[in-house]
Amino acid sequence: MVLFGTMIAVTSFAYRRGANPILTFWIAYVLTRPLGASVGDLLSQPYNDGGLAFGTIATSAVFLTVIVTLVAWLSTAEQAQPEPAER
Repeated sequence: MVLFGTMIAVTSFAYRRGANPILTFWIAYVLTRPLGASVGDLLSQPYNDGGLAFGTIATSAVFLTVIVTLVAWLSTAEQAQPEPAER
């Protein structure tokens, strides 16, 4: 999990330093799948298997809450930005 998070952070850093935006988007997009699977496994698996034993329903509820919160926050943050001045 830390490995995938670090790889996404490195990709973000590369994008901010001028790397190809299309390439960095796809790299980050591909890395989100194993990151999500790792976090899901950590939350849902039993303690003796290295997890936090939330179970699949609670883990799904956590993911749903995070997704809905992020979408709502990003939607309101986008509306709060001023319109660019016309030339």
